[in-house]
Amino acid sequence: MLIGAGALSWQLFKPLDHEPVPAKFTCLNLGEGEHILSPELSGRVYGVGLSYAGHIKETASDFSPDIAPPIFVKAPHSILRDGGKVAVPSSQEIFAALDRLEPGLGGKLEAIYPKMPAMLDYEVELGFVLLEDVSSQQLNDDSFIPKIGFTIVNDLSARSLIFMGEGQKNRYDYWGLSKSFPGFTPLTDSLWVPSTHKPDAIPCVTLETKVNGETRQQQTTANIIYTPKQMLGFITDKYPDQPLRKGDMIATGTPAGVIMSTPVWLVRLSSILDLGRFAKLDAVIDRKGFLTAGDKVVTSGEGLGGFSVVLE
Repeated sequence: MLIGAGALSWQLFKPLDHEPVPAKFTCLNLGEGEHILSPELSGRVYGVGLSYAGHIKETASDFSPDIAPPIFVKAPHSILRDGGKVAVPSSQEIFAALDRLEPGLGGKLEAIYPKMPAMLDYEVELGFVLLEDVSSQQLNDDSFIPKIGFTIVNDLSARSLIFMGEGQKNRYDYWGLSKSFPGFTPLTDSLWVPSTHKPDAIPCVTLETKVNGETRQQQTTANIIYTPKQMLGFITDKYPDQPLRKGDMIATGTPAGVIMSTPVWLVRLSSILDLGRFAKLDAVIDRKGFLTAGDKVVTSGEGLGGFSVVLE
């Protein structure tokens, strides 16, 4: 289909159909709660994507408040308390992981890219842990307030795997896979629990990421566009056969400033050209600036604490 220059320009550079706006939060005072040693995370690890306006604008082609954000599951072995050393996945580890999700895919990629880069990226996030089981019936009750404790998370991501989800019905399974290598969910060793659980309440702290001393991300959690209760609703809608349990942890999404940022117009152009997943990967695989062995990444959230990871 041919598109005139003017029409193409509009399609590429038009504003988002809906402007993402922060949710209406009650900001919790960190003095009205306590830090407890983070309990063993006995449940699942969920992730919510595209939950800050700035991150949507640096990675997505559009936004609708009527469409749920990306929801995915991370492997429990990705948890790393209080940071530490994290290995950059090798090409063979990447191929093996992809083969487990989509048999044969690793071999196809190895034939094209014998030395497949991880394209490792950081994502500082506010995380919360369920302190009790939560049912879908409770989430449908306007008066229900989930009991949760808060933590700081670095949702490390091997971006090269994410591209393999492009055009797939289970696209966000590839997101979860890219974030599930050992140590890819480092988090603070303590959990902050408010004295009183209030509706739509979070600690409004400034999240920050520094790489080798350089500030890369810095934004308040007050700019998140979904409440914790809404996020729990999205999770139960996506995984109705997986009841939310005490000990489940939810990473609530990252603000702008990640390495893998792509102008909206370029995302839209690739969609218009109907580029496949291999073509999209090929377009960015030589991009520089991703995390490599020796890099030190420090993530923090003011009074909620922080930690560092060193890549090896």
